[in-house]
Amino acid sequence: MNRLSDLALFPLQTVLYPGGLLNLKVFEARYLDLVGRCLREQRTFGVVCLRQGQEVRRDTGTVRFESHGVLARLEEVDAEQAGILRVKCVGTQRFEVERSHQQSDGLWLADAHMLADETAVAPSEALIPTVRALANAISTLRGQGTEPFLSPYRFDDAGWVANRWCEILPISLTAKQKLLELDDPQMRLTLVDEYLRGKGVVV
Repeated sequence: MNRLSDLALFPLQTVLYPGGLLNLKVFEARYLDLVGRCLREQRTFGVVCLRQGQEVRRDTGTVRFESHGVLARLEEVDAEQAGILRVKCVGTQRFEVERSHQQSDGLWLADAHMLADETAVAPSEALIPTVRALANAISTLRGQGTEPFLSPYRFDDAGWVANRWCEILPISLTAKQKLLELDDPQMRLTLVDEYLRGKGVVV
């Protein structure tokens, strides 16, 4: 089993999925240092969803985050102004935190083990309408001037389709997290399909 020691964590009020885009505005010293280190050493960091606490460091308050997260790879880093970076990341591989601790500067570090990459499987015939609905959603978003996902689009991969739906569905962070933790991509897409049918998006 592939393990990582002292994996730097970025707890956020979001759920990152493999293949997903994440745009960050970085201004806290602990994360500016982290981005610089990742750039120099070509390293990734872990994104975990906050269960309690704030993204910005506070002197008081407990911080709790989910045990399952996704590695983020830096794609673009721009200096918006002194002390502020605009960062574009891509989610890569899921991991599970075994233990974590916080440094004096506030940065969280974890020992974690990597979860196996999902095997690409074609969506079942019953889920094809949900695949088509995603293609339509992408066309609509593009028409509004938004490029929501990284290409190439993998409509023949149930996990990819499910992950992209999970990113844009108006569901709770708790629900998004539970979907991320599912090891079966076909099941993840099935649950998305059930949600969309319940809302009348897919018939």
